[in-house]
Amino acid sequence: MEEVFLNYRTKDGKEVAYIFDEKLSARFGSENVFRATKSIDAGADYGETMLGRVRRSSVLLALIGDAWLDAPDRKRPGRRALNDPQDWVRREIEEAFAHGVLVVPVLLGRGMEQLEPRRLPKSLAALAECQYERFSLRSPDTDIKRLGDRLVRQVPTLAALDRKPPARKDADATDQPTGGVHNTGQSGGINTLNGTLGTFIQDSHGPLHTGSGPQHAPQFQGENTNYIARDNHGGVHFGPAQRRDKDENER
Repeated sequence: MEEVFLNYRTKDGKEVAYIFDEKLSARFGSENVFRATKSIDAGADYGETMLGRVRRSSVLLALIGDAWLDAPDRKRPGRRALNDPQDWVRREIEEAFAHGVLVVPVLLGRGMEQLEPRRLPKSLAALAECQYERFSLRSPDTDIKRLGDRLVRQVPTLAALDRKPPARKDADATDQPTGGVHNTGQSGGINTLNGTLGTFIQDSHGPLHTGSGPQHAPQFQGENTNYIARDNHGGVHFGPAQRRDKDENER
């Protein structure tokens, strides 16, 4: 049976009904969303099928646009269609109320005003008291997703049919990034790092070059000077420089 029944007036809700059918079918399955022109088989008894599907539904969405309330009765000009006891929009909602089906008014457009009980037939007065939802063609995906999320929380049978992909799990804050840099906790000197950077020198008190292969650096003299000897292949000295006199260099 269809879980969601789309109730709408053709004049102002037909196109929106197609959108609701498409989005809700993608989430809950096409066989679980009733839209008359799609769901009634050729040759079937129209009236009995419509009302029977309302009774077996879990939710009726009443799509209410600007022309919904005052749409004229085609059989009796000058009278509202809603005042006709045989109006199908009216009959479907009455059937839903009579059989305990959840009825959700969906106001189409940001400027659509809430229904007033005094402007409705007595049999539909309760519709004005139902919590409504809003839908805009400017944000169809967001609005229908929000409605679907709420229905899933309210209707267990819809929750079981929900095809919405699970929310992406947030990365564990304790996980180590694969390409970042992590300090092992040492303060000052050479610190070991995990990641793509390599070696990190902290609190150096003078010029320093580090890396692989031959390393060339000028000679520095004086206290608190870090230096690397010419053509160094791994030996690095930190701290006060070793003084070299001219005579030593000339030997």
